[in-house]
Amino acid sequence: MDELDLLKKDWNKPSQDKNLSAKDIYPMLHKKSSSIVKTLFYISIAELVFWTLINVSPYFMSASYRAKLDMVYTNQTVFTLVNMISYGIIFLFVYLLFKAHKAISVTDSAKKLMESILKTRKIIKYYVIYNLVVSFFAMVIGIYFGLKNNPEASRKFANATDEQLLLMYAVMIGFTAVFVVIIWLFYKLIYGLLLKRLNRNYNELQKLEL
Repeated sequence: MDELDLLKKDWNKPSQDKNLSAKDIYPMLHKKSSSIVKTLFYISIAELVFWTLINVSPYFMSASYRAKLDMVYTNQTVFTLVNMISYGIIFLFVYLLFKAHKAISVTDSAKKLMESILKTRKIIKYYVIYNLVVSFFAMVIGIYFGLKNNPEASRKFANATDEQLLLMYAVMIGFTAVFVVIIWLFYKLIYGLLLKRLNRNYNELQKLEL
């Protein structure tokens, strides 16, 4: 049991010094909340670097991968524009998290700290939803154009029966769903644990405000 838990245990006891204990608890909640948001910020930067390397490295290191990618995304202007928008949104998310950390670091009000925590939770929530939606549509579009622009795949689709087409579509949807679920689990593991701790701090702050 850490020092904060001991103080909360003492604060919950009927005592004339309850206000003093609350004043002792707030700085620790403030410090822990600031530390959590800073960690979220660093994770977001690491994620940006990771996905950039995953997307960019194979393109420059593998001629066959580059040829397949060019075959899927025949319009390079659209492909470049989509990438710019995607990374622009990720940079915006990183910037918003940085601002949230700064806001928590300088605030000395429990109410403002709670507002900053709520804002951070919303930023993470919208970012995860955005990534899941983008991942789903990117997979669907990638598979569609990959099959459409592949002569062998196009020939198989043209000669396939209705049952075979249904099976192929089911496999594609299932593969896309599994991919999106894996990404969701990744975000739940990475961001979920930190948000859970941040929510716990928010609840403790609400008790202090009563």
